[in-house]
Amino acid sequence: MSRYTLVMGNKNYSSWSLRPWLVMKHLGLEFDEIVIALMQDGFKDKILTHSPAGKVPVLKVDDFCIWDSLAICEYLNDSNPGAGLWPVDVQERALARSVAAEMHSGFFIIRNEMPMNIRRVVDDFSVTPECQLEIERVKDIWQNCLARKAQAGPFLFGGFTIADAMYAPIVWRFNSYGVALEGPLQDYSGAIRDFAPMQQWVEAAQDEAWVIDEAEV
Repeated sequence: MSRYTLVMGNKNYSSWSLRPWLVMKHLGLEFDEIVIALMQDGFKDKILTHSPAGKVPVLKVDDFCIWDSLAICEYLNDSNPGAGLWPVDVQERALARSVAAEMHSGFFIIRNEMPMNIRRVVDDFSVTPECQLEIERVKDIWQNCLARKAQAGPFLFGGFTIADAMYAPIVWRFNSYGVALEGPLQDYSGAIRDFAPMQQWVEAAQDEAWVIDEAEV
């Protein structure tokens, strides 16, 4: 059996690390964690010892290395056939991959203006018009997926998929910054927040001592 090691940022801030971590926990995989505190002295050099890309997360499978969140999730899907990490229907699977890829390559304003911070709740967040446009796009994606899903379940395509893993940090950002959700969108947000692996991540994040000043402003 292969030995998995996930090299990751600290849980309070590292949205990209959260995504494959959720998938691995959902699959019930046993894996070691190497946590590298982001934005601390020497963090870049520490990451470079695990991946030449110099970013987290990195999945080590024995001596093999995968260094991108979506690529890690795709590898886990290929390695665990039948786990349902993508929808079975061809069109639904294409839609799930499309919305996951859109998250992977976009929403830079949300990332910059609403950094993930598990421990923090912002009561007086003032959203810019540019950020609001991205928020509305996320809502549209969720609404479309939830309205057309072919299988029962609380997530975007029924059961938990890679698409949900990709949007989980956004769910938490909306919760932290007071983005109003109603109806099915509120239900979806609750399903992600109540998801057992997400709760495990939150509990661990709250116990961390590291602080990134830029994410606290």
